[in-house]
Formats: sequence, C-alpha cells, structure tokens
Amino acid sequence: MASTIVFDFDGTVVVGNGPVLAYARQMARYADDAFLERTIATIEAFEAGQTDRFRDGYDVVGTLAAEAGIGSDDRQRAYFASRAQLGSAEPAAAAPGLKEILEQLPDATRVVLATNAPEAGVVSALGGWGVLDHFDEFVYDTGKPAGLTPIVERAIADGPVLSVGDIVENDLAPAAELGADTALVGATAATSTS
Repeated sequence: MASTIVFDFDGTVVVGNGPVLAYARQMARYADDAFLERTIATIEAFEAGQTDRFRDGYDVVGTLAAEAGIGSDDRQRAYFASRAQLGSAEPAAAAPGLKEILEQLPDATRVVLATNAPEAGVVSALGGWGVLDHFDEFVYDTGKPAGLTPIVERAIADGPVLSVGDIVENDLAPAAELGADTALVGATAATSTS
C-alpha cells in the first residue's frame, strides 16, 4: 500500500501574485493604456476581499480582458507568454517550506502535480526551486474539478490520498467525495478536512 499526495500548482506550489501580474502585463500589450492599472487595482481589491465576482487572480485578468474586447486568441497568447516566465526569479516563488516538506516525505509516498495549467514553465520553475525530483507524476490541463476525479480514483486504489490546493471546488471537493483527505492552503485558510 502506497500513499499519494496530489498537489495543485498555482496558489499551492507556486505562491504570490507574481504569475497573475505577469499575465496582466502580457495582456496589456493587447489593450488600451489604462488596462494594466485597472486590472492591478481589481486584483488588489479581489485579494483584499472587496469583490467576490472572480474565482481567482487569473479570472480577474481574463474577465477584464474579455470585457475590454481582447479576443480569445490574444488572451491565450498573453497567458502562454506569462507562463513561460515561471522559471525566472520573478514573477513566481515556491511556497515557503515546500522543499522541506517534500524532503521529509517517506520514500514510498507518491507525489503528483495536477494542474489546470499547461506544461509551459512548470518544469523549469520546479527545477529552479530544487523540488522537481520530488514529483513522480505531472498532469497538465487537468480540467478540474471533474478532471481531478480520475487522478484521485487511480491513486486511492493504491492507498491513502491527500489532495492539497487553494480552491475548494477544484482541488479538494472532488477528492473528498472519493474519501481522500484534503488540505486547503493559501492566504485565506490553512485547514485540513477528512
């Protein structure tokens, strides 16, 4: 019997609003001069809990871009350009203590990265932070929340599963429904449920 930990990426393994701000800067290339300032102000309002209109910072940027008339192709180009920057010192950082946690896991523990994001920049970022070798499997473009279910089902057949993430609906609820343990992380909470 082997245990598995399934980590989300954005907001869980990588923290801070740097990746979202990089997305906003890339998006601003396709927008009017006021877009970046307006978007940063909205991100700050979202992070301060002053608006619940958005799911996360990426949703702020994408929604405001669509409302500004930026086409889906340009939004996608901006997103991929921002993801390519993940491996640099700016704009992303590994979660504090992540490396130490991963180093202390028993050898029999499988560590899976399951993210809705594409592969772009993820491996180079993990390598730059010295944690790449601690991950056994990478699942990109997962399609969470529904896409998390088969990942957890497969893992839970081998033993206990812990799903770690910052969005309950995407990262925790599908795992909890299957009997996995969950851990909510991020600026607003640090709790675990069974």
